Amino acid sequence: MNRLQHLRLSTHIAAPVVRVWATMLELDTYRDWTSAFCEGSTYEGSWAPGARIRFLAPSGDGMVAEIAENRRHAFVSIRHLGLIANGIEDTTSEAVKAWAPAYENYRFTPEAGGTRLDIEQDIPTEWAAMMNETWPQALARLKALCESPERA
Repeated sequence: MNRLQHLRLSTHIAAPVVRVWATMLELDTYRDWTSAFCEGSTYEGSWAPGARIRFLAPSGDGMVAEIAENRRHAFVSIRHLGLIANGIEDTTSEAVKAWAPAYENYRFTPEAGGTRLDIEQDIPTEWAAMMNETWPQALARLKALCESPERA
């Protein structure tokens, strides 16, 4: 049984790649656009290749991952390794092994009038409905932040 679904999204953002990249990955704006998934979302760690990064809800629960690849202003690949519950990282349980590793990739491509942002994500089947509903909301918020005159 396939425990992962593959989600693909693409949007045009009327802003240069450098601004889209920064808005997507810098902590303050990351917290804003990812609030579509969970109000108060944040991360701890680094976007450097090979670095561990923890994606967290205000409760402290979330996901543990590593940055599989980071080509500045072009591509980021996140390798999700497990879950965090009650402050404990789980990368070895059978439930996690059923889907991990799972990848989340962001591609930033300059195009006329701005940037094309392509997202591909492997999603555990039980999360697919929620992710299909919330990703468009998150992308709409990211687009609004990037295109805001205050960010120019």
